[in-house]
Amino acid sequence: MKRLLSLCSFVVVVSVGCAGANVRPLVDMKGVNESAYETDLQECQAYAQQQSGMGGTAAKGAGAGAVVGGLLGLVTGGNKSGIAQAAGAGAVIGAAGGAYSGNQGQEAVVKRCLSGRGYKVLN
Repeated sequence: MKRLLSLCSFVVVVSVGCAGANVRPLVDMKGVNESAYETDLQECQAYAQQQSGMGGTAAKGAGAGAVVGGLLGLVTGGNKSGIAQAAGAGAVIGAAGGAYSGNQGQEAVVKRCLSGRGYKVLN
């Protein structure tokens, strides 16, 4: 169980390191005014920050993961300690998944915003 919690903690740390709203997409800069692009990028990143990011979706994921983990611990016939450990592991895994999902959503907003402003986003 300790190995599982260590692995889950690693997943959370990796998820937290994602760019989210601060992503700098790969854009074809041929014929692009770099100053105007930087202004547009900052505005698009500001829009993305308005969307629920890592924190909100991580909290929702943690709650759902704790419930699922607790239920799995209960179904498998675990004692109170085992059920609590399963709920904790589920919370960590759910938080990591939620954080990743929130970051992906914010990155998508930045990319769509830049595309809508006429930039050729390559990734």
